[in-house]
Amino acid sequence: MVYTLSGVRFPTVPSVYKSNGFSSNGDRRNANVSVFLKKHSLSRKILAEKSSYDSESRPSTVAASGKVLVPGTQSDSTSSSTDHFEFIETAPENSPASTDVDSSTMEHASQIKTENDDVEPSSDLTGSVEELDFASSLQLQEGGKLEESKTLNTSEETITDESDRIRERGIPPPGLGQKIYEIDPLLTNYRQHLDYRYSQYKKMREAIDKYEGGLEAFSRGYEQMGFTRSATGITYREWAPGAQSAALIGDFNNWDANADIMTRNEFGVWEIFLPNNVDGSPAIPHGSRVKIRMDTPSGVKDSIPAWINYSLQLPDEIPYNGIYYDPPEEERYIFQHPRPKKPKSLRIYESHIGMSSPEPKINSYVNFRDEVLPRIKKLGYNAVQIMAIQEHSYYASFGYHVTNFFAPSSRFGTPDDLKSLIDKAHELGIVVLMDIVHSHASNNTLDGLNMFDGTDSCYFHSGARGYHWMWDSRLFNYGNWEVLRYLLSNARWWLDEFKFDGFRFDGVTSMMYTHHGLSVGFTGNYKEYFGLTTDVDAVVYLMLVNDLIHGLFPDAITIGEDVSGMPTFCIPVQDGGVGFDYRLHMAIADKWIELLKKRDEDWRVGDIVHTLTNRRWLEKCVSYAESHDQALVGDKTIAFWLMDKDMYDFMALDRPSTPLIDRGIALHKMIRLVTMGLGGEGYLNFMGNEFGHPEWIDFPRVEQHLSDGTVIPGNQFSYDKCRRRFDLFMTSEHQFISRKDERDRMIVFERGNLVFVFNFHWTNSYSDYRIGCLKPGKYKVVLDSDDPLFGGFGRIDHNAEYFTFDGWYDDRPRSIMVYAPSRTAVVYALVDEEKEEEEDEQVVVVEEPDEE
Repeated sequence: MVYTLSGVRFPTVPSVYKSNGFSSNGDRRNANVSVFLKKHSLSRKILAEKSSYDSESRPSTVAASGKVLVPGTQSDSTSSSTDHFEFIETAPENSPASTDVDSSTMEHASQIKTENDDVEPSSDLTGSVEELDFASSLQLQEGGKLEESKTLNTSEETITDESDRIRERGIPPPGLGQKIYEIDPLLTNYRQHLDYRYSQYKKMREAIDKYEGGLEAFSRGYEQMGFTRSATGITYREWAPGAQSAALIGDFNNWDANADIMTRNEFGVWEIFLPNNVDGSPAIPHGSRVKIRMDTPSGVKDSIPAWINYSLQLPDEIPYNGIYYDPPEEERYIFQHPRPKKPKSLRIYESHIGMSSPEPKINSYVNFRDEVLPRIKKLGYNAVQIMAIQEHSYYASFGYHVTNFFAPSSRFGTPDDLKSLIDKAHELGIVVLMDIVHSHASNNTLDGLNMFDGTDSCYFHSGARGYHWMWDSRLFNYGNWEVLRYLLSNARWWLDEFKFDGFRFDGVTSMMYTHHGLSVGFTGNYKEYFGLTTDVDAVVYLMLVNDLIHGLFPDAITIGEDVSGMPTFCIPVQDGGVGFDYRLHMAIADKWIELLKKRDEDWRVGDIVHTLTNRRWLEKCVSYAESHDQALVGDKTIAFWLMDKDMYDFMALDRPSTPLIDRGIALHKMIRLVTMGLGGEGYLNFMGNEFGHPEWIDFPRVEQHLSDGTVIPGNQFSYDKCRRRFDLFMTSEHQFISRKDERDRMIVFERGNLVFVFNFHWTNSYSDYRIGCLKPGKYKVVLDSDDPLFGGFGRIDHNAEYFTFDGWYDDRPRSIMVYAPSRTAVVYALVDEEKEEEEDEQVVVVEEPDEE
């Protein structure tokens, strides 16, 4: 639903706050100060008891100048209700390749503690969809039985008190960082670089532990900076060392730059305290537009607060406005469902909220929650990865040019709408991953961080090093203390406040190298990873953020988008690694695009197998045949590469298909199955590609009626009967490739109790084809890409039984004889005969009565 106030488009439930104008008794309230006008009835009831904004002593703050903020005294211009600080000089860090911290003059700091009251759960939210796809039918257990998603069952610990429990957790201290040399002895040749890297990480951990009370306290920067509310009023703090003067402006003070002048300490932190109105209401009403006006070396500028948690673009305006988001307690969404268990193998449905509707519009969090999440569940995925959550003023950037790092995108709804989406996913047993962008920031100066304080060095490297020429964006200075506070707090914010279950870190290759991976072809030579072009500061940040995430949220998942193949990337930090759980296996999608430009008669099955299995020892990968990249960046989806324009006219069931369509449907299924089977420990699919969406990003799921009258047909194929038939075979440690036959174009491999048989030949089908296997017994077909259900020709008999016979073949002790049709993939599962007999005994035969 869309609510309006004087032309303001705000897709959310509005606030209860009302305003009566300025009063003579000192109230600061102003008429029309909020984009929320009045209460409206809710489609669901969201209740919460009163919570406290009071916090105990705050941790120290270290400004970019290298001076430390510690408890002490402060200017009289600040209200007595705020905390007081004094500053101690420390040595600044300017080295581009290190993270040295001079700890000789730093002092201990106290930790922040806040109280979170118990709250009432919200009502249940429901939705349903019916379709299934071929890729999701790959998800069966080794015996072919469905595994239900499970959620944590904790009787004593609830999701509502999770934040309190997290505060009590201690992040383990750094280890020795030497195990990487046992895992990969080749790394000993680069021990000097790797030991230096680990020493820098340890120095930073020690400094944070000593002067900030640890990573746990350091990562709660949002409780110090930006807007923080106490029982007596609102404190606003902003780090802007380049500014010469600053004032807080907004609807609440009629945008009067002389009304609320901020005070600056010698370290660049600006501050103001706004006491409550005489009736106890906050000085800034919920929904008010706010900005900070600064006199800077580049002139006077109005900026959205860097720590703002909501921003909004008004009609007929280009720059966004910061919104003071502090809804009444009865309108706050309260989580009620525990986080699901961490999946043993990830099946990720990569999604974009705005593009998830079949209609030509920007979709909402609420619609995604009610309409798309149930579909994802039925498709068999156990994780949803959501793009474009962090606010980005340019919609076509697909969320990668972030302007407001702590604010969920307002295009899709409110922060509370997003929370309800995540809670619903948890109810369905789906973990929610966020596509987080810490590799760069929007180049915008009006509503982003660029030139925030009038200089190009606030948050970013100055000069050319701080600019990504290909992305036209700014690059963070990961060696800066306040940047570390900002980014580490940002990761904590999304996990703690919104209950995300992990992240896919975007653009990690760009972060780890000063050349950002541009015009560089990584060959795998270790010299490419450990040298002067490595940005040690950035790698140390990645180690810190993984330390933070896994220390406070042990079941959280981190996936790094790295195309370079950086060694140690997915090794735990304590062992000397970077600390990610998974690497995104980007080379697989590139290989498929390379092959799709050729005839499949020219494909080399050995080349395919090598690409799918080429990953570092003990480092898990998420594989995919295609992700959003192939749909978003001017590329073509696999379906379009295979079938081109024929898919628009010859995929209907009421007319004959063409050889191009038959070939395309067959290879589309085989490509996804072999990728899932051999490519890694996790699998990812971008929304819509599971059924072979034709092209680009605004694909239909159902029939779309565009504004120009054009009707785009939806997907007519149903995969409902095979839903969830493939499950956690990717977790099996047993994997063996027994055949890569270039002449026959055959690939045969085992995974657990499953035997995969791929015939990539374009015409040849093979009868009585012998394939090797490990385990003796009876095998049956559990998945067949040639099934008519998937648009195939039905050449495989699903009732047939295949018995092994002894004798070595293809380096396997046993073998079976199968039929392998052309361009077909078949999965055979070992039958548990005891279980099969038990099931047969449970069958009740009802005899028909004899006819008289």
